[in-house]
Amino acid sequence: MSSPSAKIQDVFNEPACDKNRGKDAKARKEGCSKPLTPGAAAGGCAFDGAKIVLQPITDVAHLVHAPLACEGNSWDNRGAASSRATLWRTSFTTDLTELDVVMGQGERKLFKAIREIKETYAPPAVFVYSTCVTALIGDDIEAVCKRAEEKFGLAVVPINAPGLVGSKNLGNKLAGEALLDHVIGTVDPDDAGPYDINILGEFNLSGEFWLVKPLLDRLGIRVRACIPGDARYLDVASAHRARAAMMVCSTALINLARKMEERWDIPFFEGSFYGITDTSEALRNIAELLVRKGADPEILDRTETLIVEEEAIAWNKLQVYRRRLQGKRVLLNTGGVKSWSVVHALMEIGMEIVGTSVKKSTVEDKERIKQILKDDNHMFEQMAARDLYAMLSEHKADIMLSGGRTQFIALKAKTPWLDINQERQHPYAGYDGMVELVRQIDLALHNPIWRQVREPAPWDCQPAVKDEPPSTTSETATVHTLKKFAGKTADDFGEC
Repeated sequence: MSSPSAKIQDVFNEPACDKNRGKDAKARKEGCSKPLTPGAAAGGCAFDGAKIVLQPITDVAHLVHAPLACEGNSWDNRGAASSRATLWRTSFTTDLTELDVVMGQGERKLFKAIREIKETYAPPAVFVYSTCVTALIGDDIEAVCKRAEEKFGLAVVPINAPGLVGSKNLGNKLAGEALLDHVIGTVDPDDAGPYDINILGEFNLSGEFWLVKPLLDRLGIRVRACIPGDARYLDVASAHRARAAMMVCSTALINLARKMEERWDIPFFEGSFYGITDTSEALRNIAELLVRKGADPEILDRTETLIVEEEAIAWNKLQVYRRRLQGKRVLLNTGGVKSWSVVHALMEIGMEIVGTSVKKSTVEDKERIKQILKDDNHMFEQMAARDLYAMLSEHKADIMLSGGRTQFIALKAKTPWLDINQERQHPYAGYDGMVELVRQIDLALHNPIWRQVREPAPWDCQPAVKDEPPSTTSETATVHTLKKFAGKTADDFGEC
């Protein structure tokens, strides 16, 4: 069994990373960053990161070789959406027990599980995930997968990303390496054309890529593979025949984009579908890359025509919100591509950014934020919960956009909050997505509940009537207070 150590070192030595290119030869060998200590992998482990990247491939059986808890704690933890296949919604695990570990039955149990999946579901592929337990006891999942592939005649892909090797982000990249080693390039399509592209690092959260794909369809551009959002195994296997690629989240899959460019000459750029300007710029860049690869230059004119039409429609819809949101202050506690793309999108409608988290952002992301805000004082690597609460309770922001884990800080501070991360219920990509994002911000900000919860409680108000001492010496202060307020209405009280 090959150790993941060499693969991990290769992942951290990323030539496409500007920060790494600026180092000397000795420092470059140490990689882009040090993997987090096991147990301190903030935001999830490597297994979780690999599962996040691969599970949205929807017609594949995702088999976790581990005790039951590993699958139970990570299954269905994101809002990715599928238009057809639903096998990815089924949870598969070998459910190892202490007895299996002691008796060395892990590999045999894995082989039987693959056979059962083949006979029951007949998927085009099975992805097998190594975990901490199976890595520590030395189960050779690569050998088992190879044997099962020969025996059952289907693709069985080992995902060697046990949680103990590092953080969620490392798991993202190891998942990309697994696709390069075992999936991409294994199927040659017979319908490759000059307008085929890949979209990398797009997860189709809440179905938001479905707001962008119709725009590409109108331009005659075919998405050969969206990795991983709403993907199918054969789409990913034939992704090497695309002519160009767009990288949405470089934090997760920059290694995949760079190696596909090296192996199959697929140029890529990093862009965003959040906001009107960024969506238009992304469409232009896609068209320009396709022309560089041999497409008819007339697609550039068609793209500009589409952009003019869609921008006019979107800005017309946003006018009513612009007046209501102009000057409102936003605190963004997110990261990655959203740390700059959502910032730009909100500034387009006149909102003020008082702070944005860059905890999970790349060097390139941070540079974009500096260019957009013209000031890096609004960037913070990490803000403790008490600091977030202080900022919100002191009314330095009118609304916070973040993930579900920090929503209660905003609610405790009696401040409007909107989910911007993977658990959200609304799609925010593309022109229509921008309108929806602004609409949801407007609804959150102007919800009448905030005025009500900020008003002092009745018992904190000063009564207009003269206070009287307890009627008897045995009467407690509490009983006296209850009697005093009994039967009173709001008109009986003075100003709070």
